[in-house]
Amino acid sequence: MPTTAEKRAKFRQLHESGFFLIPNAWDGGSAVRLAALGFKALASTSAGAAWAIGKDDGELSLDEALAHLRMLVAATDLPVNADFENAFADAPGDVAANVALAVDTGVAGISVEDWSGGALYDHGLAVERIAAARAAIDGKDPAVMLIGRQEHFRLADMPPAESIARAVAYAEAGADCIFVPGMNDHGAIAELIAAVAPKPVNVVVHAYDETITKLAEIGVRRCSVGGSLAKTAYDAFDAAARTLRDYEP
Repeated sequence: MPTTAEKRAKFRQLHESGFFLIPNAWDGGSAVRLAALGFKALASTSAGAAWAIGKDDGELSLDEALAHLRMLVAATDLPVNADFENAFADAPGDVAANVALAVDTGVAGISVEDWSGGALYDHGLAVERIAAARAAIDGKDPAVMLIGRQEHFRLADMPPAESIARAVAYAEAGADCIFVPGMNDHGAIAELIAAVAPKPVNVVVHAYDETITKLAEIGVRRCSVGGSLAKTAYDAFDAAARTLRDYEP
């Protein structure tokens, strides 16, 4: 069984070159199955974690999220990247306190987004929040990676250039990896990669096809899948359960 330090070192090494997939597990069983398939690392999914306890995406409490992370970390030998939403806080000081708690779960990476739950944080505050998360991690274990997540997909009219500018600011504030879900144009993704280089970029994919190969070719370092694996599982469950129900007299 690898130590926490060994898992965190392995996770950083994965980001140094090449490309890897980081599927999102939503419970212990999915984590074990993904590990058995040979994936090198796992991520959590806030949506899947909420569905697994009968809640909707965005309804997890801080304590529930931390318990979920501890469970995933214990489930396999793989490093785990935490989908930590907005760190369950708005103020930088509170972000720091909660990120420190997330480090204590044993995760190898922590994603902090710039969406409050109702709006994007102002640019300056968003940067302060990333810097606070970085300081909290460094105070606990600098080996833990900080993923700066820019919620491009939340605003339909948000220009890619604005997202890229935010991503650059997050990288400069201490994010080790950049994630801009919803930026799907390969030209814009290539611009993002160049703008934050040498820091790696994560792209989320919901279609499991040759698009993944193309993203690797343009320099994306890792692809996650968000809640799509969990959604596939629950959609199949719901369909089967409806079929079963229809046979009830």
